[in-house]
Amino acid sequence: MDFQPDAGLAAFRQEVRDFLVQVPAELKGLQRCTRSPREQIMRWQKLLQARGWGAPYWAKEHGGTGWSVPQILVFDDECSAAGTPTQDAFVHKMLGPVLNAFATPEQKAEHLPAIFNGERLWCQGFSEPGAGSDLAALRTRAERDGDHYVINGQKIWTSYAHHADWIFLLVRTDFEVKKQAGISFLLVDMNTPGVTVRPIRSIDDAHHLNETFFDNVRVPVGNLIGAEGQGWNITKFLLNNEHATTADLPELKRYMRELRLFATAIPAGEGRLIERTEFALKLARLDAELQAIGMLVQRVAQMEQRHDPASHVLGSMLKIRATELQQRITEVQLEALGDYGAVAYAHPHEAAPAQAYPLQELARGIANDMFLRRASTIYGGTSEVQRGIIAKMLFQL
Repeated sequence: MDFQPDAGLAAFRQEVRDFLVQVPAELKGLQRCTRSPREQIMRWQKLLQARGWGAPYWAKEHGGTGWSVPQILVFDDECSAAGTPTQDAFVHKMLGPVLNAFATPEQKAEHLPAIFNGERLWCQGFSEPGAGSDLAALRTRAERDGDHYVINGQKIWTSYAHHADWIFLLVRTDFEVKKQAGISFLLVDMNTPGVTVRPIRSIDDAHHLNETFFDNVRVPVGNLIGAEGQGWNITKFLLNNEHATTADLPELKRYMRELRLFATAIPAGEGRLIERTEFALKLARLDAELQAIGMLVQRVAQMEQRHDPASHVLGSMLKIRATELQQRITEVQLEALGDYGAVAYAHPHEAAPAQAYPLQELARGIANDMFLRRASTIYGGTSEVQRGIIAKMLFQL
């Protein structure tokens, strides 16, 4: 792959910046958070759609921008730097490609306009108690009853289910065949009777995880994506897309920007933290790893566009290295803040502490992020699972 600078990207970057200048101030410079509140996501999606950028990651034939991989990375980078709201990654980077590849014209007509217009948010219903890394062990069942499926079972770790309008769901439609062959892929309206969402308060002291229960939930057969038993193949298609996105390059760059800010703002002896040789060396090493991750993201994405099977093993490598780097950078952020880094400040979208602490604005949310990123090497396929994929693929090659 040619990593030489593309002169045309400078003009594109300026185009993105010109657009961001016009974005209302209340949608810029937002505080750190893995996902923005529902209202901000939906408002931001409408602004992007009005600009013609409602699906920045999709091909033109699917209603997207048709941007190249470098253009997508520039767009994400500039939006992150401006502090704009997040998009609904569940639909834009995960479900959207599935709909474009497997959905019927009727299903696309039902769901795509609402996605483009920011009228419908989604969540993912994959993991279950006892079926996390071994996803094929799932037991939530969907039994055919005339023109409907009747769903019974439980999902766990359903991120942002309490904000979602719909869920894309893996269910077992056949218990008599090999476990991978009996799985199907369903779309379910979260307002359907029998769906119950219960919160899980995670170690970062935030509510983004949930348990989701299905008690005789009736779903039209028309909500089945693909054929019965095709769910495992669809899921592999989806997860191959997810491996590249779990690198979360804009988030990594944001962490590094914050870390540099801490290094220049925090006193250390008679100078600043950045003037301490050992810290400057640590910062340089992290930055070098970040640059390497950025190059690998581009390489994996380009290979996926060419449908190169080697992209799968590189995607697993990328997932491991990027998520481990997320953990290390957030740990160094906490170390840089010293005693104040250990304070579990309120989640960015909750009320600030009444008492003012030194470095409060810098420290706010740092501890939460550090705790949250303990899960980075688990969700999207654990590092142990990724290493197994790498070993298997390399053996076959």
